[in-house]
Amino acid sequence: MSLNYCFALGGVLKSHLNKIFCYRLAGLACMFSTSVLLQILACALYNNWWPMLAALMYIIVPMPCLFFGDGSTRFLSSGEGGAWMKAAKFLTGMSAMGSLAIPAILRHAGLIETGAMFIEFTSFFILVCTVLCFHRATLDEEW
Repeated sequence: MSLNYCFALGGVLKSHLNKIFCYRLAGLACMFSTSVLLQILACALYNNWWPMLAALMYIIVPMPCLFFGDGSTRFLSSGEGGAWMKAAKFLTGMSAMGSLAIPAILRHAGLIETGAMFIEFTSFFILVCTVLCFHRATLDEEW
């Protein structure tokens, strides 16, 4: 096997991995865009912008990872860490539950319709799936 053949084979493999990377990235972008679209539709279809409060929680959810976890999600799945890591895990879980609780509380208070609440829940589910896929993809060595 010649040296040129090995370099050509390596180039094909690298090209294939780049395509896989692009497909994963495009898939994550589509999932995130769908989640944001559903968030906006929950507000626009019912002519009520109260459900946008849940979008504030989407901004707050990654903050503990950024502040205490060096911008990585790896600490969330590890059992090690000190008090700051435990506080970050608690704050992440609290803000994630707040993302579910806000539409339910707004519905209970009569500020939003039931359909808007279910659209909000679907948006949250898609966003969580996007974050889990991103977390899984960053654990892979190919990224």
